[in-house]
Amino acid sequence: MGSCYDVPEWEDDVFARLISRMNPPSVVIDNEACDETTVIRVDSFKKPGILLQVIQALIDLNLMITKAYVSSDGCWFMDVFNVTDRDGNKVWDKEIHALIETSVETDAWGSVGVMPSKEHTSIELIGTDRPGLLSEVCAVLTDLKCNVVKAEVWSHNTRVAAVVHVTDESTGLAIEDLDRLSTIRELLCNVLKVNSDSRTAKMTVSMGVTHAERRLHQMMFDDRDYERADKVEEGDETSRPQVAVLDCAEKDYSVVILRSKDRPKLLFDTICTLTDMNYIVFHGTVNTGNSDAYQEYYIRHVGGLPISSEGERQRVIQCLKAAIERRASEGLELELRTEDRVGLLSDITRVFRENGLCIKRAEITTDDGKAVDTFYVSDMSGNNVEAKTINNIRKQLSQTILRVKKNPLQPAKPPEEASSTGFLFGNFFKGCSFHSFRLIRSYS
Repeated sequence: MGSCYDVPEWEDDVFARLISRMNPPSVVIDNEACDETTVIRVDSFKKPGILLQVIQALIDLNLMITKAYVSSDGCWFMDVFNVTDRDGNKVWDKEIHALIETSVETDAWGSVGVMPSKEHTSIELIGTDRPGLLSEVCAVLTDLKCNVVKAEVWSHNTRVAAVVHVTDESTGLAIEDLDRLSTIRELLCNVLKVNSDSRTAKMTVSMGVTHAERRLHQMMFDDRDYERADKVEEGDETSRPQVAVLDCAEKDYSVVILRSKDRPKLLFDTICTLTDMNYIVFHGTVNTGNSDAYQEYYIRHVGGLPISSEGERQRVIQCLKAAIERRASEGLELELRTEDRVGLLSDITRVFRENGLCIKRAEITTDDGKAVDTFYVSDMSGNNVEAKTINNIRKQLSQTILRVKKNPLQPAKPPEEASSTGFLFGNFFKGCSFHSFRLIRSYS
């Protein structure tokens, strides 16, 4: 089947630049169309990966996507996003509007690869997760006179991946000495290695800027974290995201349907995975409400064909479940704010380890000399953290403001009954068989 994606010229930068000049993305921001959200419409010539790049631009501005509609007509696309700020309000600030327009137009025709940077050195780590691992990594970096200025750490299915930005303690800039970089690589690899690990620990160093969240997805996908290492216990599978892949033979699409708990950046995670698996979303709808999220996509492989085998179908299901779970907010959410200093992260993670906490996920940021770090933690057995443990940590980190942002010890409110969600293209695809949709259950 021929399509605009069959054209090999997309690999040619000159051709891509010509197309981008002739057909720049059109961005319309509308605060009147919806009572509760700001509506953003993006219309442009379609190229592989552009949907992900537009979504990436929006989430990087801390916008929450509550609904989305994706539609393609030949080589053109129109995406509609209903967004709010992080507090759930409409986006009224004209400066933010300008940033949205600039970011979408730039990212839609830009690159998500590695960009050179003199400001920091990027370290990528992946290996077997274990209690205290982040503390050991931070201790090594501190001993090597490296200051962590930003980091993101995910763990999933016994594996852990991290993208860490460090600077030289003395200069505050990227580390360029090759011998020193070799030493960092060697010592961190020693920390990551586990004798019984059947999969190799990996560590790379680069002098560039990458999109950390996309890199983490790519790293864990390449590490095959979607393959369940443990046997799923009875009843455990129902607590996972629900994913179905159906056939729509009459229209030559595969239909992907997902139900899960809603959370920030969920749309980015699923579209990122489909893109990295070389699938193109031609039509789709996303709807959130009552803490649940519903996603429906009509896809083909970049070669123009729908999913053609049971093995491929199962792999897509596994990978999408993993993509949703990697960033799941497991455990107690702690936010720490304090003055930044060399060795701060090493001290914080050491205190966590000494108090029996296991870090499930972490987001480390610094801005204008201030450190804002978020950790998702449990005890060493994966259970809830006791209040007395938090009090002990507060005493030990006396100069740090420690906030409990999410407390699993508090009983959750009973979930409201979710309303049914119809298919965006129900009439268009009424000839398709959706009998397997009965497999989709509410993820609550």
